[in-house]
Amino acid sequence: MKPEGLLIVGRIGRPHGVRGDMYLDLLSDREERVAPGAELWCRDQLLRDRLLVVAKARRAMDRWVVSFEGITDRNEAAHLTSLEVMAEPLLDVDDALWVHDLIGAEVVEVDGTQRGRCVSVIDNPAADLLELESGALVPITFVESVVDGVITVDVPEGLFALNDPDPAPEQPAIEE
Repeated sequence: MKPEGLLIVGRIGRPHGVRGDMYLDLLSDREERVAPGAELWCRDQLLRDRLLVVAKARRAMDRWVVSFEGITDRNEAAHLTSLEVMAEPLLDVDDALWVHDLIGAEVVEVDGTQRGRCVSVIDNPAADLLELESGALVPITFVESVVDGVITVDVPEGLFALNDPDPAPEQPAIEE
């Protein structure tokens, strides 16, 4: 029976070869998601929940080539193409920020200034970015805490200036 509270951790790509291997785009940076024996769930085209157990996996550039137990040919693998895979949350991670906790949370600066809700988390090489409903982007490195649906951020001065309405231009002083 499918467990409750599963998180989306990746998407199955096209088949790789003729023995049932397939590409997997992992959304998580946790490699234990593709370790032999790891359990991933998907919902197939007939809307049936299906357990996939990783038999073996190897990195292939920025994704993985994965073999699941019981999937032995290209045709079987092709039926899983483009399906999202889900897994149970990893509970042994200290100080981790989870996307599902960030999206929809209210963003507040440490001084109490309300900045709006987080609508998405953008993958960025330097640091993931919180995208706010105003369009503002906040590097995740500025997150101080996430508690009860509130993200507290400590940002440098001027970070939100691009998203503030245009202030009235300063008038030059007139010499008399």
